[in-house]
Amino acid sequence: MHYYRYSNAKVSCWYKYLLFSYNIVFWLAGVVFLGVGLWAWSEKGVLSDLTKVTRMHGIDPVVLVLMVGVVMFTLGFAGCVGALRENICLLNFFCGTIVLIFFLELAVAVLAFLFQDWVRDRFREFFESNIKSYRDDIDLQNLIDSLQKANQCCGAYGPEDWDLNVYFNCSGASYSREKCGVPFSCCVPDPAQKVVNTQCGYDVRIQLKSKWDESIFTKGCIQALESWLPRNIYIVAGVFIAISLLQIFGIFLARTLISDIEAVKAGHHF
Repeated sequence: MHYYRYSNAKVSCWYKYLLFSYNIVFWLAGVVFLGVGLWAWSEKGVLSDLTKVTRMHGIDPVVLVLMVGVVMFTLGFAGCVGALRENICLLNFFCGTIVLIFFLELAVAVLAFLFQDWVRDRFREFFESNIKSYRDDIDLQNLIDSLQKANQCCGAYGPEDWDLNVYFNCSGASYSREKCGVPFSCCVPDPAQKVVNTQCGYDVRIQLKSKWDESIFTKGCIQALESWLPRNIYIVAGVFIAISLLQIFGIFLARTLISDIEAVKAGHHF
């Protein structure tokens, strides 16, 4: 059986180019993410020595950037080409992947709500493993510093968690100048200082615990995030709903275009 497309057999240009425009944004964003990730890896010398990826015990934030870039680039490419070429296979791939991502997001949100203690334990393990690797990767270091400064916290459950890091450990075997200290991002900022004092956390934990809160944040980042979420629940919910609506809109466009293409082909199938 063969089908022939006549000159008057046309798929709706409205859905076709709307889906193309929808995907070109994600495709370009994917290119940007990939470019930034590869540039960051080249700056750290990973591209010339890929074994550096396996040497770090914590997570490299660049890996997340690259993963997001690959997914967005692949989906954007499939959606753009599928829409322009009226390729049902690519459109089904795009639509199916978006549906899968949507339900994965929904499942993660539900499970995180139902198993809060388990999520809290996994986050603690994740944070502690990255504390151990704080000095191993500059991007990881910047990520932890940003998290601690933004939430005015220190460590997973408190400043003592920095004993997990070989440089900040208080044991007698350590000869690091940062021994018994904390990163500068744990320090209470001084409004009078215009230049960041990166040594403000040195020897802080040698002092009595009762004096720690005079110079550093004593609240752990897990508690800080737990208290942040209820205060910003509407923002979090709004972002989740906005992302979900975008995904549903993309699924609707793809399914409508697929139906339109199939109808045109069925009308001229002999």
